Amino acid sequence: MADIKGKRILLGLTGGIAAYKSAELLRQLQQDGADVQVVMTQAACGFITPATLQALSGKPVFTDMWDARVASNMAHIELSRDKDAIVVAPASADFIAKIAHGLADDLLSTLCVARECPLLVAPAMNRQMWENAATRRNIEQLQRDGVTILGPASGDQACGEVGMGRMLEPEEIADALRAFFAPKLLAGRRVLVTAGPTFEAIDAVRGITNLSSGKMGYAVAQAALDAGAQVTLVSGPTALKAPPAAKFVGVTSARDMFAAVKRHVAGTDIFVSVAAVADYHAANPSRRKIKKSDRNVTLELAPNPDILAWVAGLPKPPFCVGFAAESEKLEQYAEDKRRRKKLPLLAANRVQEAVGADENELVLLDDGGRHVLPRAPKSVLAQQLVAHIAKLYERTSGKR
Repeated sequence: MADIKGKRILLGLTGGIAAYKSAELLRQLQQDGADVQVVMTQAACGFITPATLQALSGKPVFTDMWDARVASNMAHIELSRDKDAIVVAPASADFIAKIAHGLADDLLSTLCVARECPLLVAPAMNRQMWENAATRRNIEQLQRDGVTILGPASGDQACGEVGMGRMLEPEEIADALRAFFAPKLLAGRRVLVTAGPTFEAIDAVRGITNLSSGKMGYAVAQAALDAGAQVTLVSGPTALKAPPAAKFVGVTSARDMFAAVKRHVAGTDIFVSVAAVADYHAANPSRRKIKKSDRNVTLELAPNPDILAWVAGLPKPPFCVGFAAESEKLEQYAEDKRRRKKLPLLAANRVQEAVGADENELVLLDDGGRHVLPRAPKSVLAQQLVAHIAKLYERTSGKR
């Protein structure tokens, strides 16, 4: 994601219980080096005080259209003039309706109407309010107007109900803002990513799987989104939350994943095969639990389809990127795999260092040789990998 150090952000708060999360969002943006100015509606002041946000930001918090602390007495214009973005979090249903229709009856709504910078909005409301036809129309209008909508999420709500309408968590909003400022190296491209392990049933309760956490694949999906791509993420069973902006397809077995890839590969520009797909499945799985006995059990295994080889072998394949996890002879085995499957790029890592870890080290192998990505968090490696993919893709797309 992009570095937002030095970015000038206007953080707007409207009335809603989620306003308490904005204090944490402010803290995270400041930790990233952003220069944050807070503006609140009068309704927001009923949920969190300006004094709290002033203490956190170290700057005066503005709530009044005619605040005399602004030299020109034009706070509704001046406060947004030097900003890189306005972020409204939380954004109530009422406030969304205002800006969708160009209404400007308080400081924050006027700033949004008079702005010369991008606007990002994080909705927060009861599930019925989010599902209301008028709210849906207003959200669609904002999207047509170029406003970026962040969320919402589904979950427990202050009213005691469960459903869509929760404001995204502060870290998710901060991530989205970093992504907003990231270079759009893959703008307009469609990227298909596979991630996680697969689970091959032996009987009703047992199966064959591996220790893949899915962290690298999910990080690649997020990095591709940050680079401006439309992303479809096909994932085996993991404990991870999929990036909100990705189209998510959950699968279980290798054959399920193969079927999903077949359904979604059409029109794909770039295919990144990060998933740790099981090489074999039980040839004759039992629908019932196999009872324990004192005798040895023979399990017949049959090979699973090679998803990456199939995609790479299409008449007009997308730009294919493979992953190789090896315990020995890393680069030799990885390069053999790359050449055998005719891949333009393969990322290799040592299985004992990569599985389940938050950090990793990659060796990228392509027709130009080897490129080492030193040990770093998987999110950082994913950004570096996507940048390398974008460079190779642009270099080769004219020849394909």
